[in-house]
Amino acid sequence: MGTLYLVRHGQASFGADNYDVLSELGQRQALRLGQYLRERGVVFEAAITGTLERQRQTHAGICQGLGQSLSALEWPALNEYDSLALIEAIHPQPLARPDTPELYRHHFRLLRQALQAWIAGQIAPRGMPSYAQWCQGIEAALDHVRQQHQGPVLMVSSGGPIASAVAHVMQAAPTSWIELNLRIRNASLTQFEFNPKRHSLLTYNTLPHLDGPQYVDWITYT
Repeated sequence: MGTLYLVRHGQASFGADNYDVLSELGQRQALRLGQYLRERGVVFEAAITGTLERQRQTHAGICQGLGQSLSALEWPALNEYDSLALIEAIHPQPLARPDTPELYRHHFRLLRQALQAWIAGQIAPRGMPSYAQWCQGIEAALDHVRQQHQGPVLMVSSGGPIASAVAHVMQAAPTSWIELNLRIRNASLTQFEFNPKRHSLLTYNTLPHLDGPQYVDWITYT
């Protein structure tokens, strides 16, 4: 039985002109996770990431903390959905930058509505596949792990794909992954056990590497 370690990227730059880069805290989150895994003697057989810069940077930070040089297979289907394209599909008018608590909440209310419409096939966001096609790409990455590896395997992705993978393994209703997605924390650890036939959920959205009062301000969601 192998173990797949699914990691959400560290804190990115929400509200900035370029979201797709880790903040300084996000870099520290990734490094600390790698240190934690090294302390527990984890040596990865392989790594897979999406192609987003925040995912690549998280993988690099984990490797630095591990003290392990680990090249990654890049798998575009592990990239996050395009939240701006989703929101534009139901709210064509420009939105103000979400730099206040109310604007932040408004952004995520719209995102939740857009995700529900995408799942139902009611919208076709610009530049995005259908929801079914998006899920197929994530499931193909899980199939690759089962068919090619015995573990441990590191997979660095984003909240949407990780939540979708969990919903798939648990055979949950399609809309359930929205709730999983919107509560997943930065640099969190989700673990699947796997064999050539299937994956099984072991843990979800855990932060064992930040279990201490010195890390209370390191827990983030964006």
